[in-house]
Amino acid sequence: VQLQASGGGLVHAGGSLTLSCAASGGSLSSSDMAWFRQAPGMERELVAAIKGSSTTTRYADAVKGRFTISRSYTKSTVSLQMNSLKPEDTAVYYCAARRRSVVDLSAASTYNKFGQGTQVTVSS
Repeated sequence: VQLQASGGGLVHAGGSLTLSCAASGGSLSSSDMAWFRQAPGMERELVAAIKGSSTTTRYADAVKGRFTISRSYTKSTVSLQMNSLKPEDTAVYYCAARRRSVVDLSAASTYNKFGQGTQVTVSS
């Protein structure tokens, strides 16, 4: 399965963006999905994740209440709605997948498939 992220761009602080991740060559229905981000000079961090078999989600503390992850089984896509964006949200965002697991969604090291990133830049 190949993952393709899209939807990044430049936005002013307080604005919104929606990122989308589409799968090709397979289905996302058997996978737990996540969004990661990596800012310059920083390590990649998990931002949000969603279970493959349910609507269970996890969010990093920095984005709780502002970001929402969702998935469409019919379209085989995963989205990240980002509201009230801050300059510190500036990063390259990656979608990621792992085979369905009982390990908590927040275990970043368990995600082993990543798509190419999409740049999100928030100006102050």
